[in-house]
Amino acid sequence: MKRCYCLDTNVLIQPWNKHYSMDLCPEYWEIIESLAREGTVFCTHEVRREIEKMDDGLKAWIKARPFLIREVNDSVQVYLRRILARFDRLVDTIKDRSMADPWVIAHAWEAGAVVVTKEIATPPGARKIRIPDVCDQLGLPWMNEFEFLRAIGVKFSAKLER
Repeated sequence: MKRCYCLDTNVLIQPWNKHYSMDLCPEYWEIIESLAREGTVFCTHEVRREIEKMDDGLKAWIKARPFLIREVNDSVQVYLRRILARFDRLVDTIKDRSMADPWVIAHAWEAGAVVVTKEIATPPGARKIRIPDVCDQLGLPWMNEFEFLRAIGVKFSAKLER
């Protein structure tokens, strides 16, 4: 069985706005699209919702690629309830932040996928809990964006356009 990856919101927003922007690295986005079409990468409906809060090119890009999004099913909802019952500090409902985090983990858990996130684990004793903390406690695989790029075999090259 091939490995698949569930992408957190920050794995799309930060590259779009920074180091892999469409004007500098359109090939990166072609790779993500190709991997989504073959079912190797996916996002959740909540990741899409977080991206749609911004009015930028990424919003249009993701809207044009509905095959990237996995919708909720009954099994995902069961995993979500288990996550929220155990990790109630994962979502910050006051600031309306991290709303997609439990969905990313639940979808990955249900699909047997690896979570890909830019988040890092919190230090011991920290009040905030993040995706890597939950994944570690549940025994679910996760990796950062650069580990993901290495795992799927991405190699970047540059050229000078004049």
